[in-house]
Amino acid sequence: MAEIDAFFKLLNDKGASDLHLSAGEQPALRIDGDIERIKYEKLSSAILRKLLYEITPEEKIKIFEETGDVDFGYEIPGLARYRANYFMQKDGVSAVFREIPSKIQSAESLGLPPVINKLATLPRGLVLVTGPTGSGKSTTLAAILDQANRLRKDHIITIEDPIEFVHTSKNCIVNHREVSIHTKTFTAALRGALREDPDILLVGELRDLETISLAIEAANTGHLVFSTLHTSSTVKTIDRIIEVFPAHEQAQIRSSLSDSLRAVVGQTLFKRLHQPGRCVALEVLIATPGVRNLIRENKSHQIPSMIQTGKMYGMQLMDDSIMELYKKKWIGAEEAYEKCFSKEKFRPFLKTPPVDFTEI
Repeated sequence: MAEIDAFFKLLNDKGASDLHLSAGEQPALRIDGDIERIKYEKLSSAILRKLLYEITPEEKIKIFEETGDVDFGYEIPGLARYRANYFMQKDGVSAVFREIPSKIQSAESLGLPPVINKLATLPRGLVLVTGPTGSGKSTTLAAILDQANRLRKDHIITIEDPIEFVHTSKNCIVNHREVSIHTKTFTAALRGALREDPDILLVGELRDLETISLAIEAANTGHLVFSTLHTSSTVKTIDRIIEVFPAHEQAQIRSSLSDSLRAVVGQTLFKRLHQPGRCVALEVLIATPGVRNLIRENKSHQIPSMIQTGKMYGMQLMDDSIMELYKKKWIGAEEAYEKCFSKEKFRPFLKTPPVDFTEI
């Protein structure tokens, strides 16, 4: 057992999501979204480096020493997996570990609407789960993929950096590939995947033009492709994808995206008011023929109206989801106001509405 494993045990016991270790600082945990320091001595850079290197593969140490950044996965059997990121900073080395639970939760247990499970049954197309860092995108995707793994008889390939949730093959065959260990890049893995008889592809993140282009191509050639983007709304997700491409290619990509897109799920997490833990608010866009037509005609600004009138398909706006959580008394008015899009809708619930200096 590595010496650092004691911190991971504490992380798990406290129900925290992340462990922060920085030279010159006390260790800290992120619990329900807030950073809380551990009662422990400040770590020197030399001591921290020794703790970290005990669990780091040699090739990752070499990359870290050369570049000052590295990502990899670490697992403690019987406890959990961890996504590790090391980086150099002014006072020395730092590391952040995100806990990836060994048990994959279902969409129902996560409080996700029924339409999320339906995404696992799609025959083909592109499904995107979006939101800020730490909003539970990987957890939602894991629930969808687990549903597909149980219901379908297909070949699933995941391409991640690093591997997060591990899916044991059930009705499907599941192959996990990690960038820099099993393949050089996302794009190389995606190109290879098209020759590996996949039915479902999970791409950890759409990071660049080439990866986005290949993901859309895969979705248009009969595969079901899941991925993530760091965007704040479904409309911004569509705009971000198109704007990655040069201006002269955008009309073609708009057409390809309108053909391939099946759904965009935007999410954000909230701290529960009267009990530990967090809950999720979702914006759901289903690519109906009307939505696809708006994408093709460069009228994405009209999509929120489509979502508003598309509740029969499982669509919902983020603000409506936040309002529902607020009315259930699951979340506070201040956080609802902070994370909503239409501030005027939530201002009446605040005792002392703040003045937003960015809107003056």
